[in-house]
Amino acid sequence: MADPAPVFRHRLATRLWHWTNVVAVFVMIGSGLMISNAHPHLYWGVYGANFDRPWFSPPAFPGWLTIPSSYNLALGRRWHLLFALVLAFNLLWFMVAGVANRHFIRDLRIRLAELRPAHVWADVREHLAFRFHDAAHPERMNLLQKLAYALALFVLLPGTIATGLALSPGWDAGAPWLLAVLGGRASARSLHFLACWGLIGFIVVHLVLVILAGPVREVRSMITGWFRPYPEELR
Repeated sequence: MADPAPVFRHRLATRLWHWTNVVAVFVMIGSGLMISNAHPHLYWGVYGANFDRPWFSPPAFPGWLTIPSSYNLALGRRWHLLFALVLAFNLLWFMVAGVANRHFIRDLRIRLAELRPAHVWADVREHLAFRFHDAAHPERMNLLQKLAYALALFVLLPGTIATGLALSPGWDAGAPWLLAVLGGRASARSLHFLACWGLIGFIVVHLVLVILAGPVREVRSMITGWFRPYPEELR
């Protein structure tokens, strides 16, 4: 049987956004872990200090996970804030591009028929069988992919950016309402931590599925835009 013809899957805007995020998120996670090491306690409310009771105390993260690798809070903050700007503006222009090129409507729109229990369960069964692509339309996302992508794009990333802005002294002075909405600085820091770890969870699941689906062709499609299905996926 001849190899299936490749299908176009990822537009240029998506590919640029993806690879810029790879760098930005990598640096932000490493520098964020450094900032967490400086005060590894989380609180709810307006204030939180050493003698208050935290709701959670993250562990101390080793130097090979943090940026920089040795303890340096000032440098960690500089890296974090610099790449926070990259992440925020990258998301902003991708939102504009996604509306302009109809990426959101074409690829992320969830139809009512897809939410029927039978369809959801069928999609779960396909994933459990390591079949991640629609045989009739391998260029399209399935329901679980749409839900995960929408969660990261419209909830976790904006949540991380909004809570990070609330923690910035400059933004706090110009827009104190944001801290009020989030319940205070201590609550904003806790929500920032939760959104960050939600993104880390998304990334881990994403990488596992890429490996299971065939890392070479998946990475190649995110570089070139073209995806080549396996013959058995089209049966």
